[in-house]
Amino acid sequence: MATREAVGPAVARMRADARRNRERILDAARATFSEHGAEAQMDEIARRAGVGVGTLYRHFPTKDALVGELVRIKLADFAVRARAKFEQDERPWESFADLLREHAEIAARDAAQQRMVFAMTREALEAAQPTINELIAATQALIDRAKAAGVVREDLVVDDVRTLMCGLGSIMAADALGVMPYDWRRHLEFVLAGMRVGCPDAAA
Repeated sequence: MATREAVGPAVARMRADARRNRERILDAARATFSEHGAEAQMDEIARRAGVGVGTLYRHFPTKDALVGELVRIKLADFAVRARAKFEQDERPWESFADLLREHAEIAARDAAQQRMVFAMTREALEAAQPTINELIAATQALIDRAKAAGVVREDLVVDDVRTLMCGLGSIMAADALGVMPYDWRRHLEFVLAGMRVGCPDAAA
């Protein structure tokens, strides 16, 4: 399921050429973070985007602002997917578990997302916080429905999902860099089996 990038009113009011520059900057930033992680430099991002450094800083005054926007865009997509799972799939366990599998598959194809966690700062998180709150609410709705159906542990909380997904991203990054091979799908299924109750073959 493809989703369009959500933009705020300020971006929507930009001239077409300014919006194109912004998109080029974001694309260049994704490529640079996928290669260099937290060591990505703003000058390199501007060079890849084909814009001046001044143009880059007009759109994103700090590296934290740029990282925060990249995170916001990714999590906005995840929030849309989470709400769609709740609305379109009434199966309490499958809608929750399939969402995590779907998000993990997306992360596995996105090196920038895998390495972005190492570039996160408090300031970047604050920039993305409204979207983080939306994703938390959408995920909580799935967890609450699964708890009501008696198919997940009563002590399961949203932070468990966040911890799992961040951990998977780190595993994926290490695997992609050749540091050590990991089977992240196997790990995910083990964790999902630990979250589920009432089905002895939950990991099958």
